Amino acid sequence: MTDTSKSTLMAHQVLDSIRNVTGPGKIPLHEPVFIGNEWEYLKECLDSTFVSSIGSFVDRLAVDLQDYTGASYAIPMVNGTAALHMALISIGVSAGDEVLMPALTFVATANAATYCGAVPHFIDAEDRSLGVDATKLEEYLEAISEQRQGKCINKQTGRVIRALIVMHTFGHPSDLEKCIRLAENYNITLVEDAAESLGSLYRGRHTGTFGKVSALSFNGNKTITTGGGGAILTNDREVASKALHLSTTAKVGHEWEYKHDAVGYNYRMPNLNAALGCAQMEKLDELVEGQRALYRLYEREFSSNDKIKLFTEPEGCKSNYWLQSLILTEKNDSLREEILKVTNGDGVMCRPVWKLMHQLPPFRDCPRMTLDCAQSLAARIINIPSSPVLAKTA
Repeated sequence: MTDTSKSTLMAHQVLDSIRNVTGPGKIPLHEPVFIGNEWEYLKECLDSTFVSSIGSFVDRLAVDLQDYTGASYAIPMVNGTAALHMALISIGVSAGDEVLMPALTFVATANAATYCGAVPHFIDAEDRSLGVDATKLEEYLEAISEQRQGKCINKQTGRVIRALIVMHTFGHPSDLEKCIRLAENYNITLVEDAAESLGSLYRGRHTGTFGKVSALSFNGNKTITTGGGGAILTNDREVASKALHLSTTAKVGHEWEYKHDAVGYNYRMPNLNAALGCAQMEKLDELVEGQRALYRLYEREFSSNDKIKLFTEPEGCKSNYWLQSLILTEKNDSLREEILKVTNGDGVMCRPVWKLMHQLPPFRDCPRMTLDCAQSLAARIINIPSSPVLAKTA
């Protein structure tokens, strides 16, 4: 049998394993699920005529997020990228700063830092969590940085390394304990890009509550959705106050006057979106359990395949399994394209991981450490259909 025939055979084996779980038909990667009070709350919102950023559902969603995650403050935003941008502004990231972030992330992470005039500085991933390799990063910072007046300075560029963004890839918590310790030792502010990890726990505590500030996303493909939307989480009152003020066009409260005391942003979530989010929050535990049940079904299908493994949550964590991920063994990474071709050709939407950030034209000249693990993972990851309803139809 030729190598091409072997690749095609393997691709069809993967397709068959997925189909054993999903059944026939066209299967999207991740679709929203509406099984609760969505229609009722949307009608209530429309009947009230308060469909923009002033309305009871915006405040209610903030409280729901606080209650669910344990964060002291939650501020709904128009989308996850806006939430991350505002999170960085609220901790003082500004032009000329450097922001450490994974090379293995969605482009919004790098975009948000760039909106601030800051420079993304890309760091490597680890196999265990798909997130930041804190051990390797510490060795790197020891070599390229120094402390001056309580600031971490990149000796090579002269810029302040202001923040470290930890992204919880596909909903799997990064190694937060090591990242927290590293950030403290190097006087760097820890920020969590928790866009994908609503419903995920690190050692019993919700992701997004460890850093100085964090960002969530409620895009249409996330575990819960508000259509477009996101939120900031923080336990810091000053950060929350600044983010709330600046995201509401920096408007100073007055009964009728229009007063704005800073350059602000129109980033607050509309009430219409928040109404959808409140209904989704009521079903969040059920949706997460559906995604975890789907993982168990896929685990059964792929456990005997020695060329590919299903990624599982890191030890001590509880993941929402937002996206189910297959990872080819290193010697079989050449199979990825054939698997993507066969599965998508049969109507099963599978996707590779994002292009590494330094490979994108806007970020090619940004500083970076060696990215051996991230490059290896990027060549081997395949995301497969992950909608929680698939666990019920299997």
